[in-house]
Parts: sequence; structure tokens; C-alpha cells
Amino acid sequence: MIKYSFLLKAVLIMSTTFEDCFSNIEDPRVIGRTDYPVLEIIFLCISSILCGMDGWEDIEDFGHSKLDWLRRFFPFKNGIPKHDTIARVISRLSPKGLQDSFVEWVQSISNLTDGEVVAIDGKKARRSYDKRANKSAIHMVSAWACSNGIVLGQRKTSDKSNEITAIPKLLEVLEIKGCIITIDAMGTQKEIAKTIKEKEADYVLALKGNHGELNEMVEDLFSEGIKNNFKKLLPSKHTDVDKGHGRLEERTCIAINVPKYLESYTKEWTGLKSFVCIDSKREINGQIETEKRFYISSLNADAAKLNNAIRSHWAVENNLHWVLDVTFKDDDSRIRRGMASENMVVMKHLAINLLKKDKKNKLYIPRKQRKALFYDDYRDMLLKNSGF
Repeated sequence: MIKYSFLLKAVLIMSTTFEDCFSNIEDPRVIGRTDYPVLEIIFLCISSILCGMDGWEDIEDFGHSKLDWLRRFFPFKNGIPKHDTIARVISRLSPKGLQDSFVEWVQSISNLTDGEVVAIDGKKARRSYDKRANKSAIHMVSAWACSNGIVLGQRKTSDKSNEITAIPKLLEVLEIKGCIITIDAMGTQKEIAKTIKEKEADYVLALKGNHGELNEMVEDLFSEGIKNNFKKLLPSKHTDVDKGHGRLEERTCIAINVPKYLESYTKEWTGLKSFVCIDSKREINGQIETEKRFYISSLNADAAKLNNAIRSHWAVENNLHWVLDVTFKDDDSRIRRGMASENMVVMKHLAINLLKKDKKNKLYIPRKQRKALFYDDYRDMLLKNSGF
């Protein structure tokens, strides 16, 4: 039965296409008065971004130069639309519709395993603000599967403080059963912990001073425990050392199950089982820095497992946010018309997933983009391996 279910899921994944996932996006234009189908415009944008294009004129130029190739996937009966038309359509698309289609597509091409660390974090597109329209820069909260190296989904907030409301909405649409969700201190909220457990996942949530009594209680517990050698608390410990680029870092993770006498204080946190302390010592060019960070988790006190989850969280910064900024020039993008900036981030996420999914070619992302631009067969492979 288990083998049958697995094979059935594999068949369903292989039979799901890009068109299946994105065909339900509502066209914002007047029906019957359009020369360029919305799905063709979306596909044109994704293919262009995949090859390093980052502006409306670039997308139009790419389309004209690769029209024969584009017609392998869609008719493009009327050729390539003008860049103004592309901008107008993308700026009017429903971001939620595009994001929901993105999540459906990701779920069709990926298979998260039990214990997969999913890091949830936010990033601001700094130049997406528009003073004339009184529009602030967009702030997107994304879910990053650390082992798979793909974006699972995203939701927009008006600013960082509203991550608290955006995270539950993002969690609702994700398939995260059996995963470990990591979130920084902004997302350490009782309702978010409850939502994660209701999705049959586990959490590791950061604590900071803004968590008041809970933060003080955990700090005091570890402070007294270190002094008294954790009498009766049976801590789990794990240390790893990272060395490179003139930096030496030693990280010791200490995890303890919630003591019985504190359960009355923690009962409002759904599924809370353990407290975690990361004691790090970093040496750079002879200068030594020390830091203690604290976390709460629904996992049992397994220091090695918790240390790995906490360390994996920072992959969202290095492998997603850094790539968006440096490779996809997200912070420099002047696209800000209507919903365009939000929709373009989703398509950049999709392009990152396509490039990251290619494990065979051990190339940096910029080189993969250039290869996709120059070679039709490589571009074909990237797309067709992911249901296009």
C-alpha cells in the first residue's frame, strides 16, 4: 500500500504541468479584446527572468529573439507584445492568484521529506516604493526548503511588523507535514506555533527581549543550569566548529526538555517541549566575540538535531535573499507599477527554483543564467524537468 501510494504520487507529479497550475489565473483585461493570452505573457516573463533579463524592455527583446523557441511551448499567434503591454498585464494580475498557482506548481515538482527544515523569513525590495503613489516598498515573507534548496511559497506584508499576520497565511497554503519550521523572533507568536502544530509540523522559534517573561525565564533557566551543572535537568549538548575565510566559530547547543514545574507557564504554547541555548564563540582576525541565543521548540531536547535546524535557518539569507539581491538585482529593481513588483518577486522565486533544481551542472547561478540565455537545449532542460 505504501509503495502504491508513493508511485501514485509520483505519477500525479509527473503528469502535472505548468499550464495545469497557472491556467486558473484570472486575466484582468476585457475578455475578447486581447491579442496576447495571459499565460503566454507569464511564460515569457519567467523564461526571460530565467535568462537574466530584469526589465520590461529586456523581456520584450528576449521574446523577439527567442520567438521560435517560445512557440515550442505556446502558440504566440500574434507574436511578442510590446513592453508596455507586458508591464500593464503583470501590474494588474492578482498577486494571490499568482502566488497560489506558484505553491501548487512547487508542490507538484517537489517532495519534502520528514525532518526537512523550512526557514520562514522576510525581505524588503528596497526600491519598490513609489513616492508619487504613496506606495511603500514591498516586504515579502518567503518559505525556503533548506535541503531541497527551493522556495515553497510567499506572502506580501506592508512592512516587517506585519510578518506576524503574513506568516499564518503563508503556512495555511503550504504542505509542511513532518517538517521543522524555523522563524526569527518576530514570528515567535502563540498563534503561529499553534498553526504549525495543526499542520502536523514542528517548530524552532527564536526568543528575544520583546518576549518578556518567557525570554527571561529561559535565560534564567540556562544561566542557573550552567552554574549548577544542570542538576536533574538532563541536558543534551552538541558542539560544532566552523573554520574558513579567516574565521573560526565554535557553536555549542544545549537543549533541555521543559521542566515539570514550568509547564504551567508554557501551556499556552501549543506543543512546546524544549528550550534551547546556542552559545557561540567567533574569532575573526584575532578578535573574539561571544553570543548566547535562545529558542523554544516543539521537538524533544536533541541538541544535534536542534543545532542543525537553527543553523540551517540562515540558508534563507545566503541562498535566497542574497541571490535575489546580487544575481536578480531585486534591491535595484525600479519595477513598481501596480502589483508588478510583488508579481515579479514571485516569478524570480520560480526562476530560482528552476535553476536550483538543476543539480547536474555544478555552476553558479549567474553562469546557469548565461547558459540558459545562450543555449536553447539547456533552457529546455530546466523547464521540462519542472513540468513546463
